[in-house]
Amino acid sequence: MSLVEAIPSPVVHADLAALEWPQLLALVAGYASSSVGRESIAALLPSMDEAWVERQHQLTGELVLLLAEQISIPLGGLFDPTTFAAKAQIPGAALEAQELQAIARVANDIAAWQGLLLSPPARVVGRLPGLVELSKDLLHGSLRPLAESIERKILPDGSLVDDASPELRRIRREQERQQREIEASLRAALRRLSADGATQDDLITIRGDRFVIPVRSELKRKISGVIHGASSSGQTVYVEPLETIEQNNELVRLIEEEQAEIHRIFVALTRQVGGYSQALVAGAHVLAEVDGFQARARFSREYECVAPTQTPDALVLEGARHPLLEKRLKVTGGSIVPLTLSLEGENRQLIISGPNTGGKTVTLKTTALLAMMAQAGLPVPAVAASFPLFTAFLADIGDAQSIEEALSTFSAHITNINRLARLAGPTALVLLDELGSSTDPEEGSALAVAIADHFRNARAWTLISTHHTSLKVYAANTEGVTNAAAGVDEKTLAPNYQLRLGVPGASAGIQTSERLGLDKQIVVAARERLGSQQLDIARFLDKLHAELTELEAERKKTREEQYALNTERARLQKEGDVELRAQTKEFEVKLASLVKDFEFQMRETVRAIEDRASQQKLSKEAERRLTRLRHEFQQSFNATVVAHRTGADAGDPNAQPHILRHVSVGDEVRLKSMNKIARVVREIEKDVFEVALGPIKMRVKRDELTEAIPEEKGPKLTPLAQVRKRSGISVTSSSNDDMRMEINLIGHTVDEATEDLEKYLDRAFLAGLPKVRVIHGHGAGILRRALREFLKSHPHVAGIEEAPQNEGGQGATIVELRQ
Repeated sequence: MSLVEAIPSPVVHADLAALEWPQLLALVAGYASSSVGRESIAALLPSMDEAWVERQHQLTGELVLLLAEQISIPLGGLFDPTTFAAKAQIPGAALEAQELQAIARVANDIAAWQGLLLSPPARVVGRLPGLVELSKDLLHGSLRPLAESIERKILPDGSLVDDASPELRRIRREQERQQREIEASLRAALRRLSADGATQDDLITIRGDRFVIPVRSELKRKISGVIHGASSSGQTVYVEPLETIEQNNELVRLIEEEQAEIHRIFVALTRQVGGYSQALVAGAHVLAEVDGFQARARFSREYECVAPTQTPDALVLEGARHPLLEKRLKVTGGSIVPLTLSLEGENRQLIISGPNTGGKTVTLKTTALLAMMAQAGLPVPAVAASFPLFTAFLADIGDAQSIEEALSTFSAHITNINRLARLAGPTALVLLDELGSSTDPEEGSALAVAIADHFRNARAWTLISTHHTSLKVYAANTEGVTNAAAGVDEKTLAPNYQLRLGVPGASAGIQTSERLGLDKQIVVAARERLGSQQLDIARFLDKLHAELTELEAERKKTREEQYALNTERARLQKEGDVELRAQTKEFEVKLASLVKDFEFQMRETVRAIEDRASQQKLSKEAERRLTRLRHEFQQSFNATVVAHRTGADAGDPNAQPHILRHVSVGDEVRLKSMNKIARVVREIEKDVFEVALGPIKMRVKRDELTEAIPEEKGPKLTPLAQVRKRSGISVTSSSNDDMRMEINLIGHTVDEATEDLEKYLDRAFLAGLPKVRVIHGHGAGILRRALREFLKSHPHVAGIEEAPQNEGGQGATIVELRQ
């Protein structure tokens, strides 16, 4: 049983070897962390199961995300535990120490993966649905206890710790005690024998699990005991003295007990592994897939790949690169030229012509290889890629000559093309390299056109490379067929590997031969033998490509100039915005200063009136007019700023932010001309409304309305009106005409001033005054401080501030009343 799943609905007819599929898989497999991960990559094949293909790309994308977030996936201990798991289920079986350690490592990897999915880092929470679904059977139990049990009992060198079991600990303590007794007995024997010169060395050694002492050969008969061997020179024998034989026997017995206990522990651990065998194999299977997806993700990051899309009627490549060619060029320090092509709808055949070594064959192989990668769930090295779902990848590429089958190059090509013709259909991708070559040019040309037309009628997606002019003409005159030119540098005639759609390419065989160093006399002779028609075609194609190159250069220059223009426009606009904000702020400050001066002048003019009653009436009227003028100034200023910013006329409604945009029947609005609250009754016509001001109804335009108030909030009442509104309470106050906007407390004591100020504040609050001025004078500042402390805690007071210099400065306090 293998951890690698079979590919569902694999493409049966795929010329994998011709399209270098095994070499590609070897490249991708090199990014896997484990052997089973490499096996999962090596088993990949293009599939016709669209759902499977989509899921493969989703999972690869999630692994790309983990790599981008630098989240490591522990796969260092991954291997296929199937054999060990099966052995663990046999009663009485015992796995070796190294096998158990391998099980512990893979169990740790599985447990770490479980932990990552159950408690992912915050930055990937909810972004790994495919991996969670893949691992759903692993998320209900942990293998950590199994790994910990093995690691607690087995040391890195494979031996068991003394505490692996109480019995093992007892046996090993007995062994240590017995060894000490044997050593003591042998050392006593050594001391006795050393005096007679019978011992060779003053040391104790071991032979066959028994402690012995070295004795000179010629004196061995003077010692009672058992000989357990001799040195290589024969001058020393190893003797177990008679008095230690029983002690050694006891030690051997303890060693046998130890081995029996070790075996018992290994059996118990193996039995424990058997209990987890299903979870182990399932976990290893998931990790094998994860490692395969991780290899794809690493390959994707290294080769700047994208996930392709599936479209039934379009084969589109943008910035595509052949990964094997790119790998080789990276090693040599070169760079690859990306490929862009497009076949859509019924336009399914591409005829590629151009010089030798110009990249025609690479174009064919790149297109097919990337299409197979897409259907195998591999990301493709491109900026964007879209393919139909192919059911066959058919190729006739390279020299198919076979001596064994007695086939010439031409015969082999025809035999292969015959096979392709039988298999081709609307969902097949067919590649024909150098079609019509290896035979008489005229017959080959006729055959090439007939073969190309056969595949067109079969509606197969077909890419053909050729040098035959007849195929270029066929592409130009046949619906559903497109010409393409393999690019060449117009000055050096060297190929630049750029594919140009819509035009045929010049083969430039003579120019290429000249560039490669062919004898000049041969080149001249070849040109002389060319027919005039062929020369005319070659010159036309050369001129066409030169004009296209010039056009592309102009287009590129235009794009660069447009980009520079947009950049400069954005810079100027940003600078203008900064300057406009600064000017607007400056104008706002100036406007506020002018309004304030105007208020002061108006108040001073009112105060100059000697008649008290007239002064009070004018003061109230002045305050109302000031409020209306301040509001109108602000609206006019805002409209001017908006008009300047947008380029609209100041009278344009779109440049008047103060005008109400949404007015509904029942809304309460403020009439700017009267500064009164009215209720909207109906809309008479566009931007004209009927409003009710008490019993009076009038027609007003939209631009005369401001401050729309939702119906449920109602008009704002003065404090006196609010008190009167309460059921059963009647409140009266003196006439508002007697209410002044200021109170003069100069010359009062603190107590007198406080009492008078409190009465004044009550009257001002009930009269609905927004603010008043308290005049207390300069003096020693005692009265000022006392009154300001009193004002800070008064319930009618919303805030206080020192009066401006033109209104008394430190000698007066402006009091804002609650509304």
